[in-house]
Amino acid sequence: MIPLTIERPTKEEVEALHDFFRLVLTDTFRQEGIADKKEDLLAEIETKKNYLAMDFESNGENRYFLIAKLENLIIGSIEYGPSSPLICQMTNDELKDIKEIGTVFVHPEYQRRGVGSLLLKAIYGEMDKNRVKVFCLDSGYNHAQQVWNKKFGAPSYLRKDYWGIGNDHMIWKLNLENVR
Repeated sequence: MIPLTIERPTKEEVEALHDFFRLVLTDTFRQEGIADKKEDLLAEIETKKNYLAMDFESNGENRYFLIAKLENLIIGSIEYGPSSPLICQMTNDELKDIKEIGTVFVHPEYQRRGVGSLLLKAIYGEMDKNRVKVFCLDSGYNHAQQVWNKKFGAPSYLRKDYWGIGNDHMIWKLNLENVR
């Protein structure tokens, strides 16, 4: 385990977080073999920027971010907030009132070192303080799906070939007590 801190982001870190989102998502698209989908990449980065802005505008009420830092370097992020429109659409609004954990990103050089697990534990604590008992999480990225399948088991919802042949979308509905 590497020594790091997990804390709320500050407004002074917004640009660094935007750069972090760009770095991690660009690497993810490369790993997934979809680096040519530039418009999708830009849209995903903008969504994460908007989520961060929602956090600051609502003081953590609409979206709640935590970041992992190694000294002054941001190496991870996580947030929770309302279920995304995609989750609502894919579940016929079954999860519309369930909080979603998202923006679970780890810097490419620090992946597979427990950073994501520490971020999850920290966000679970925040969700527990706010009486969130059930949450969901989704992924359309094959590499992330492997991680979530290992951590949480089979998804609650599976949309085969949603992103093209062999590229499914998965959604997990989880009870906070069962994952801690």
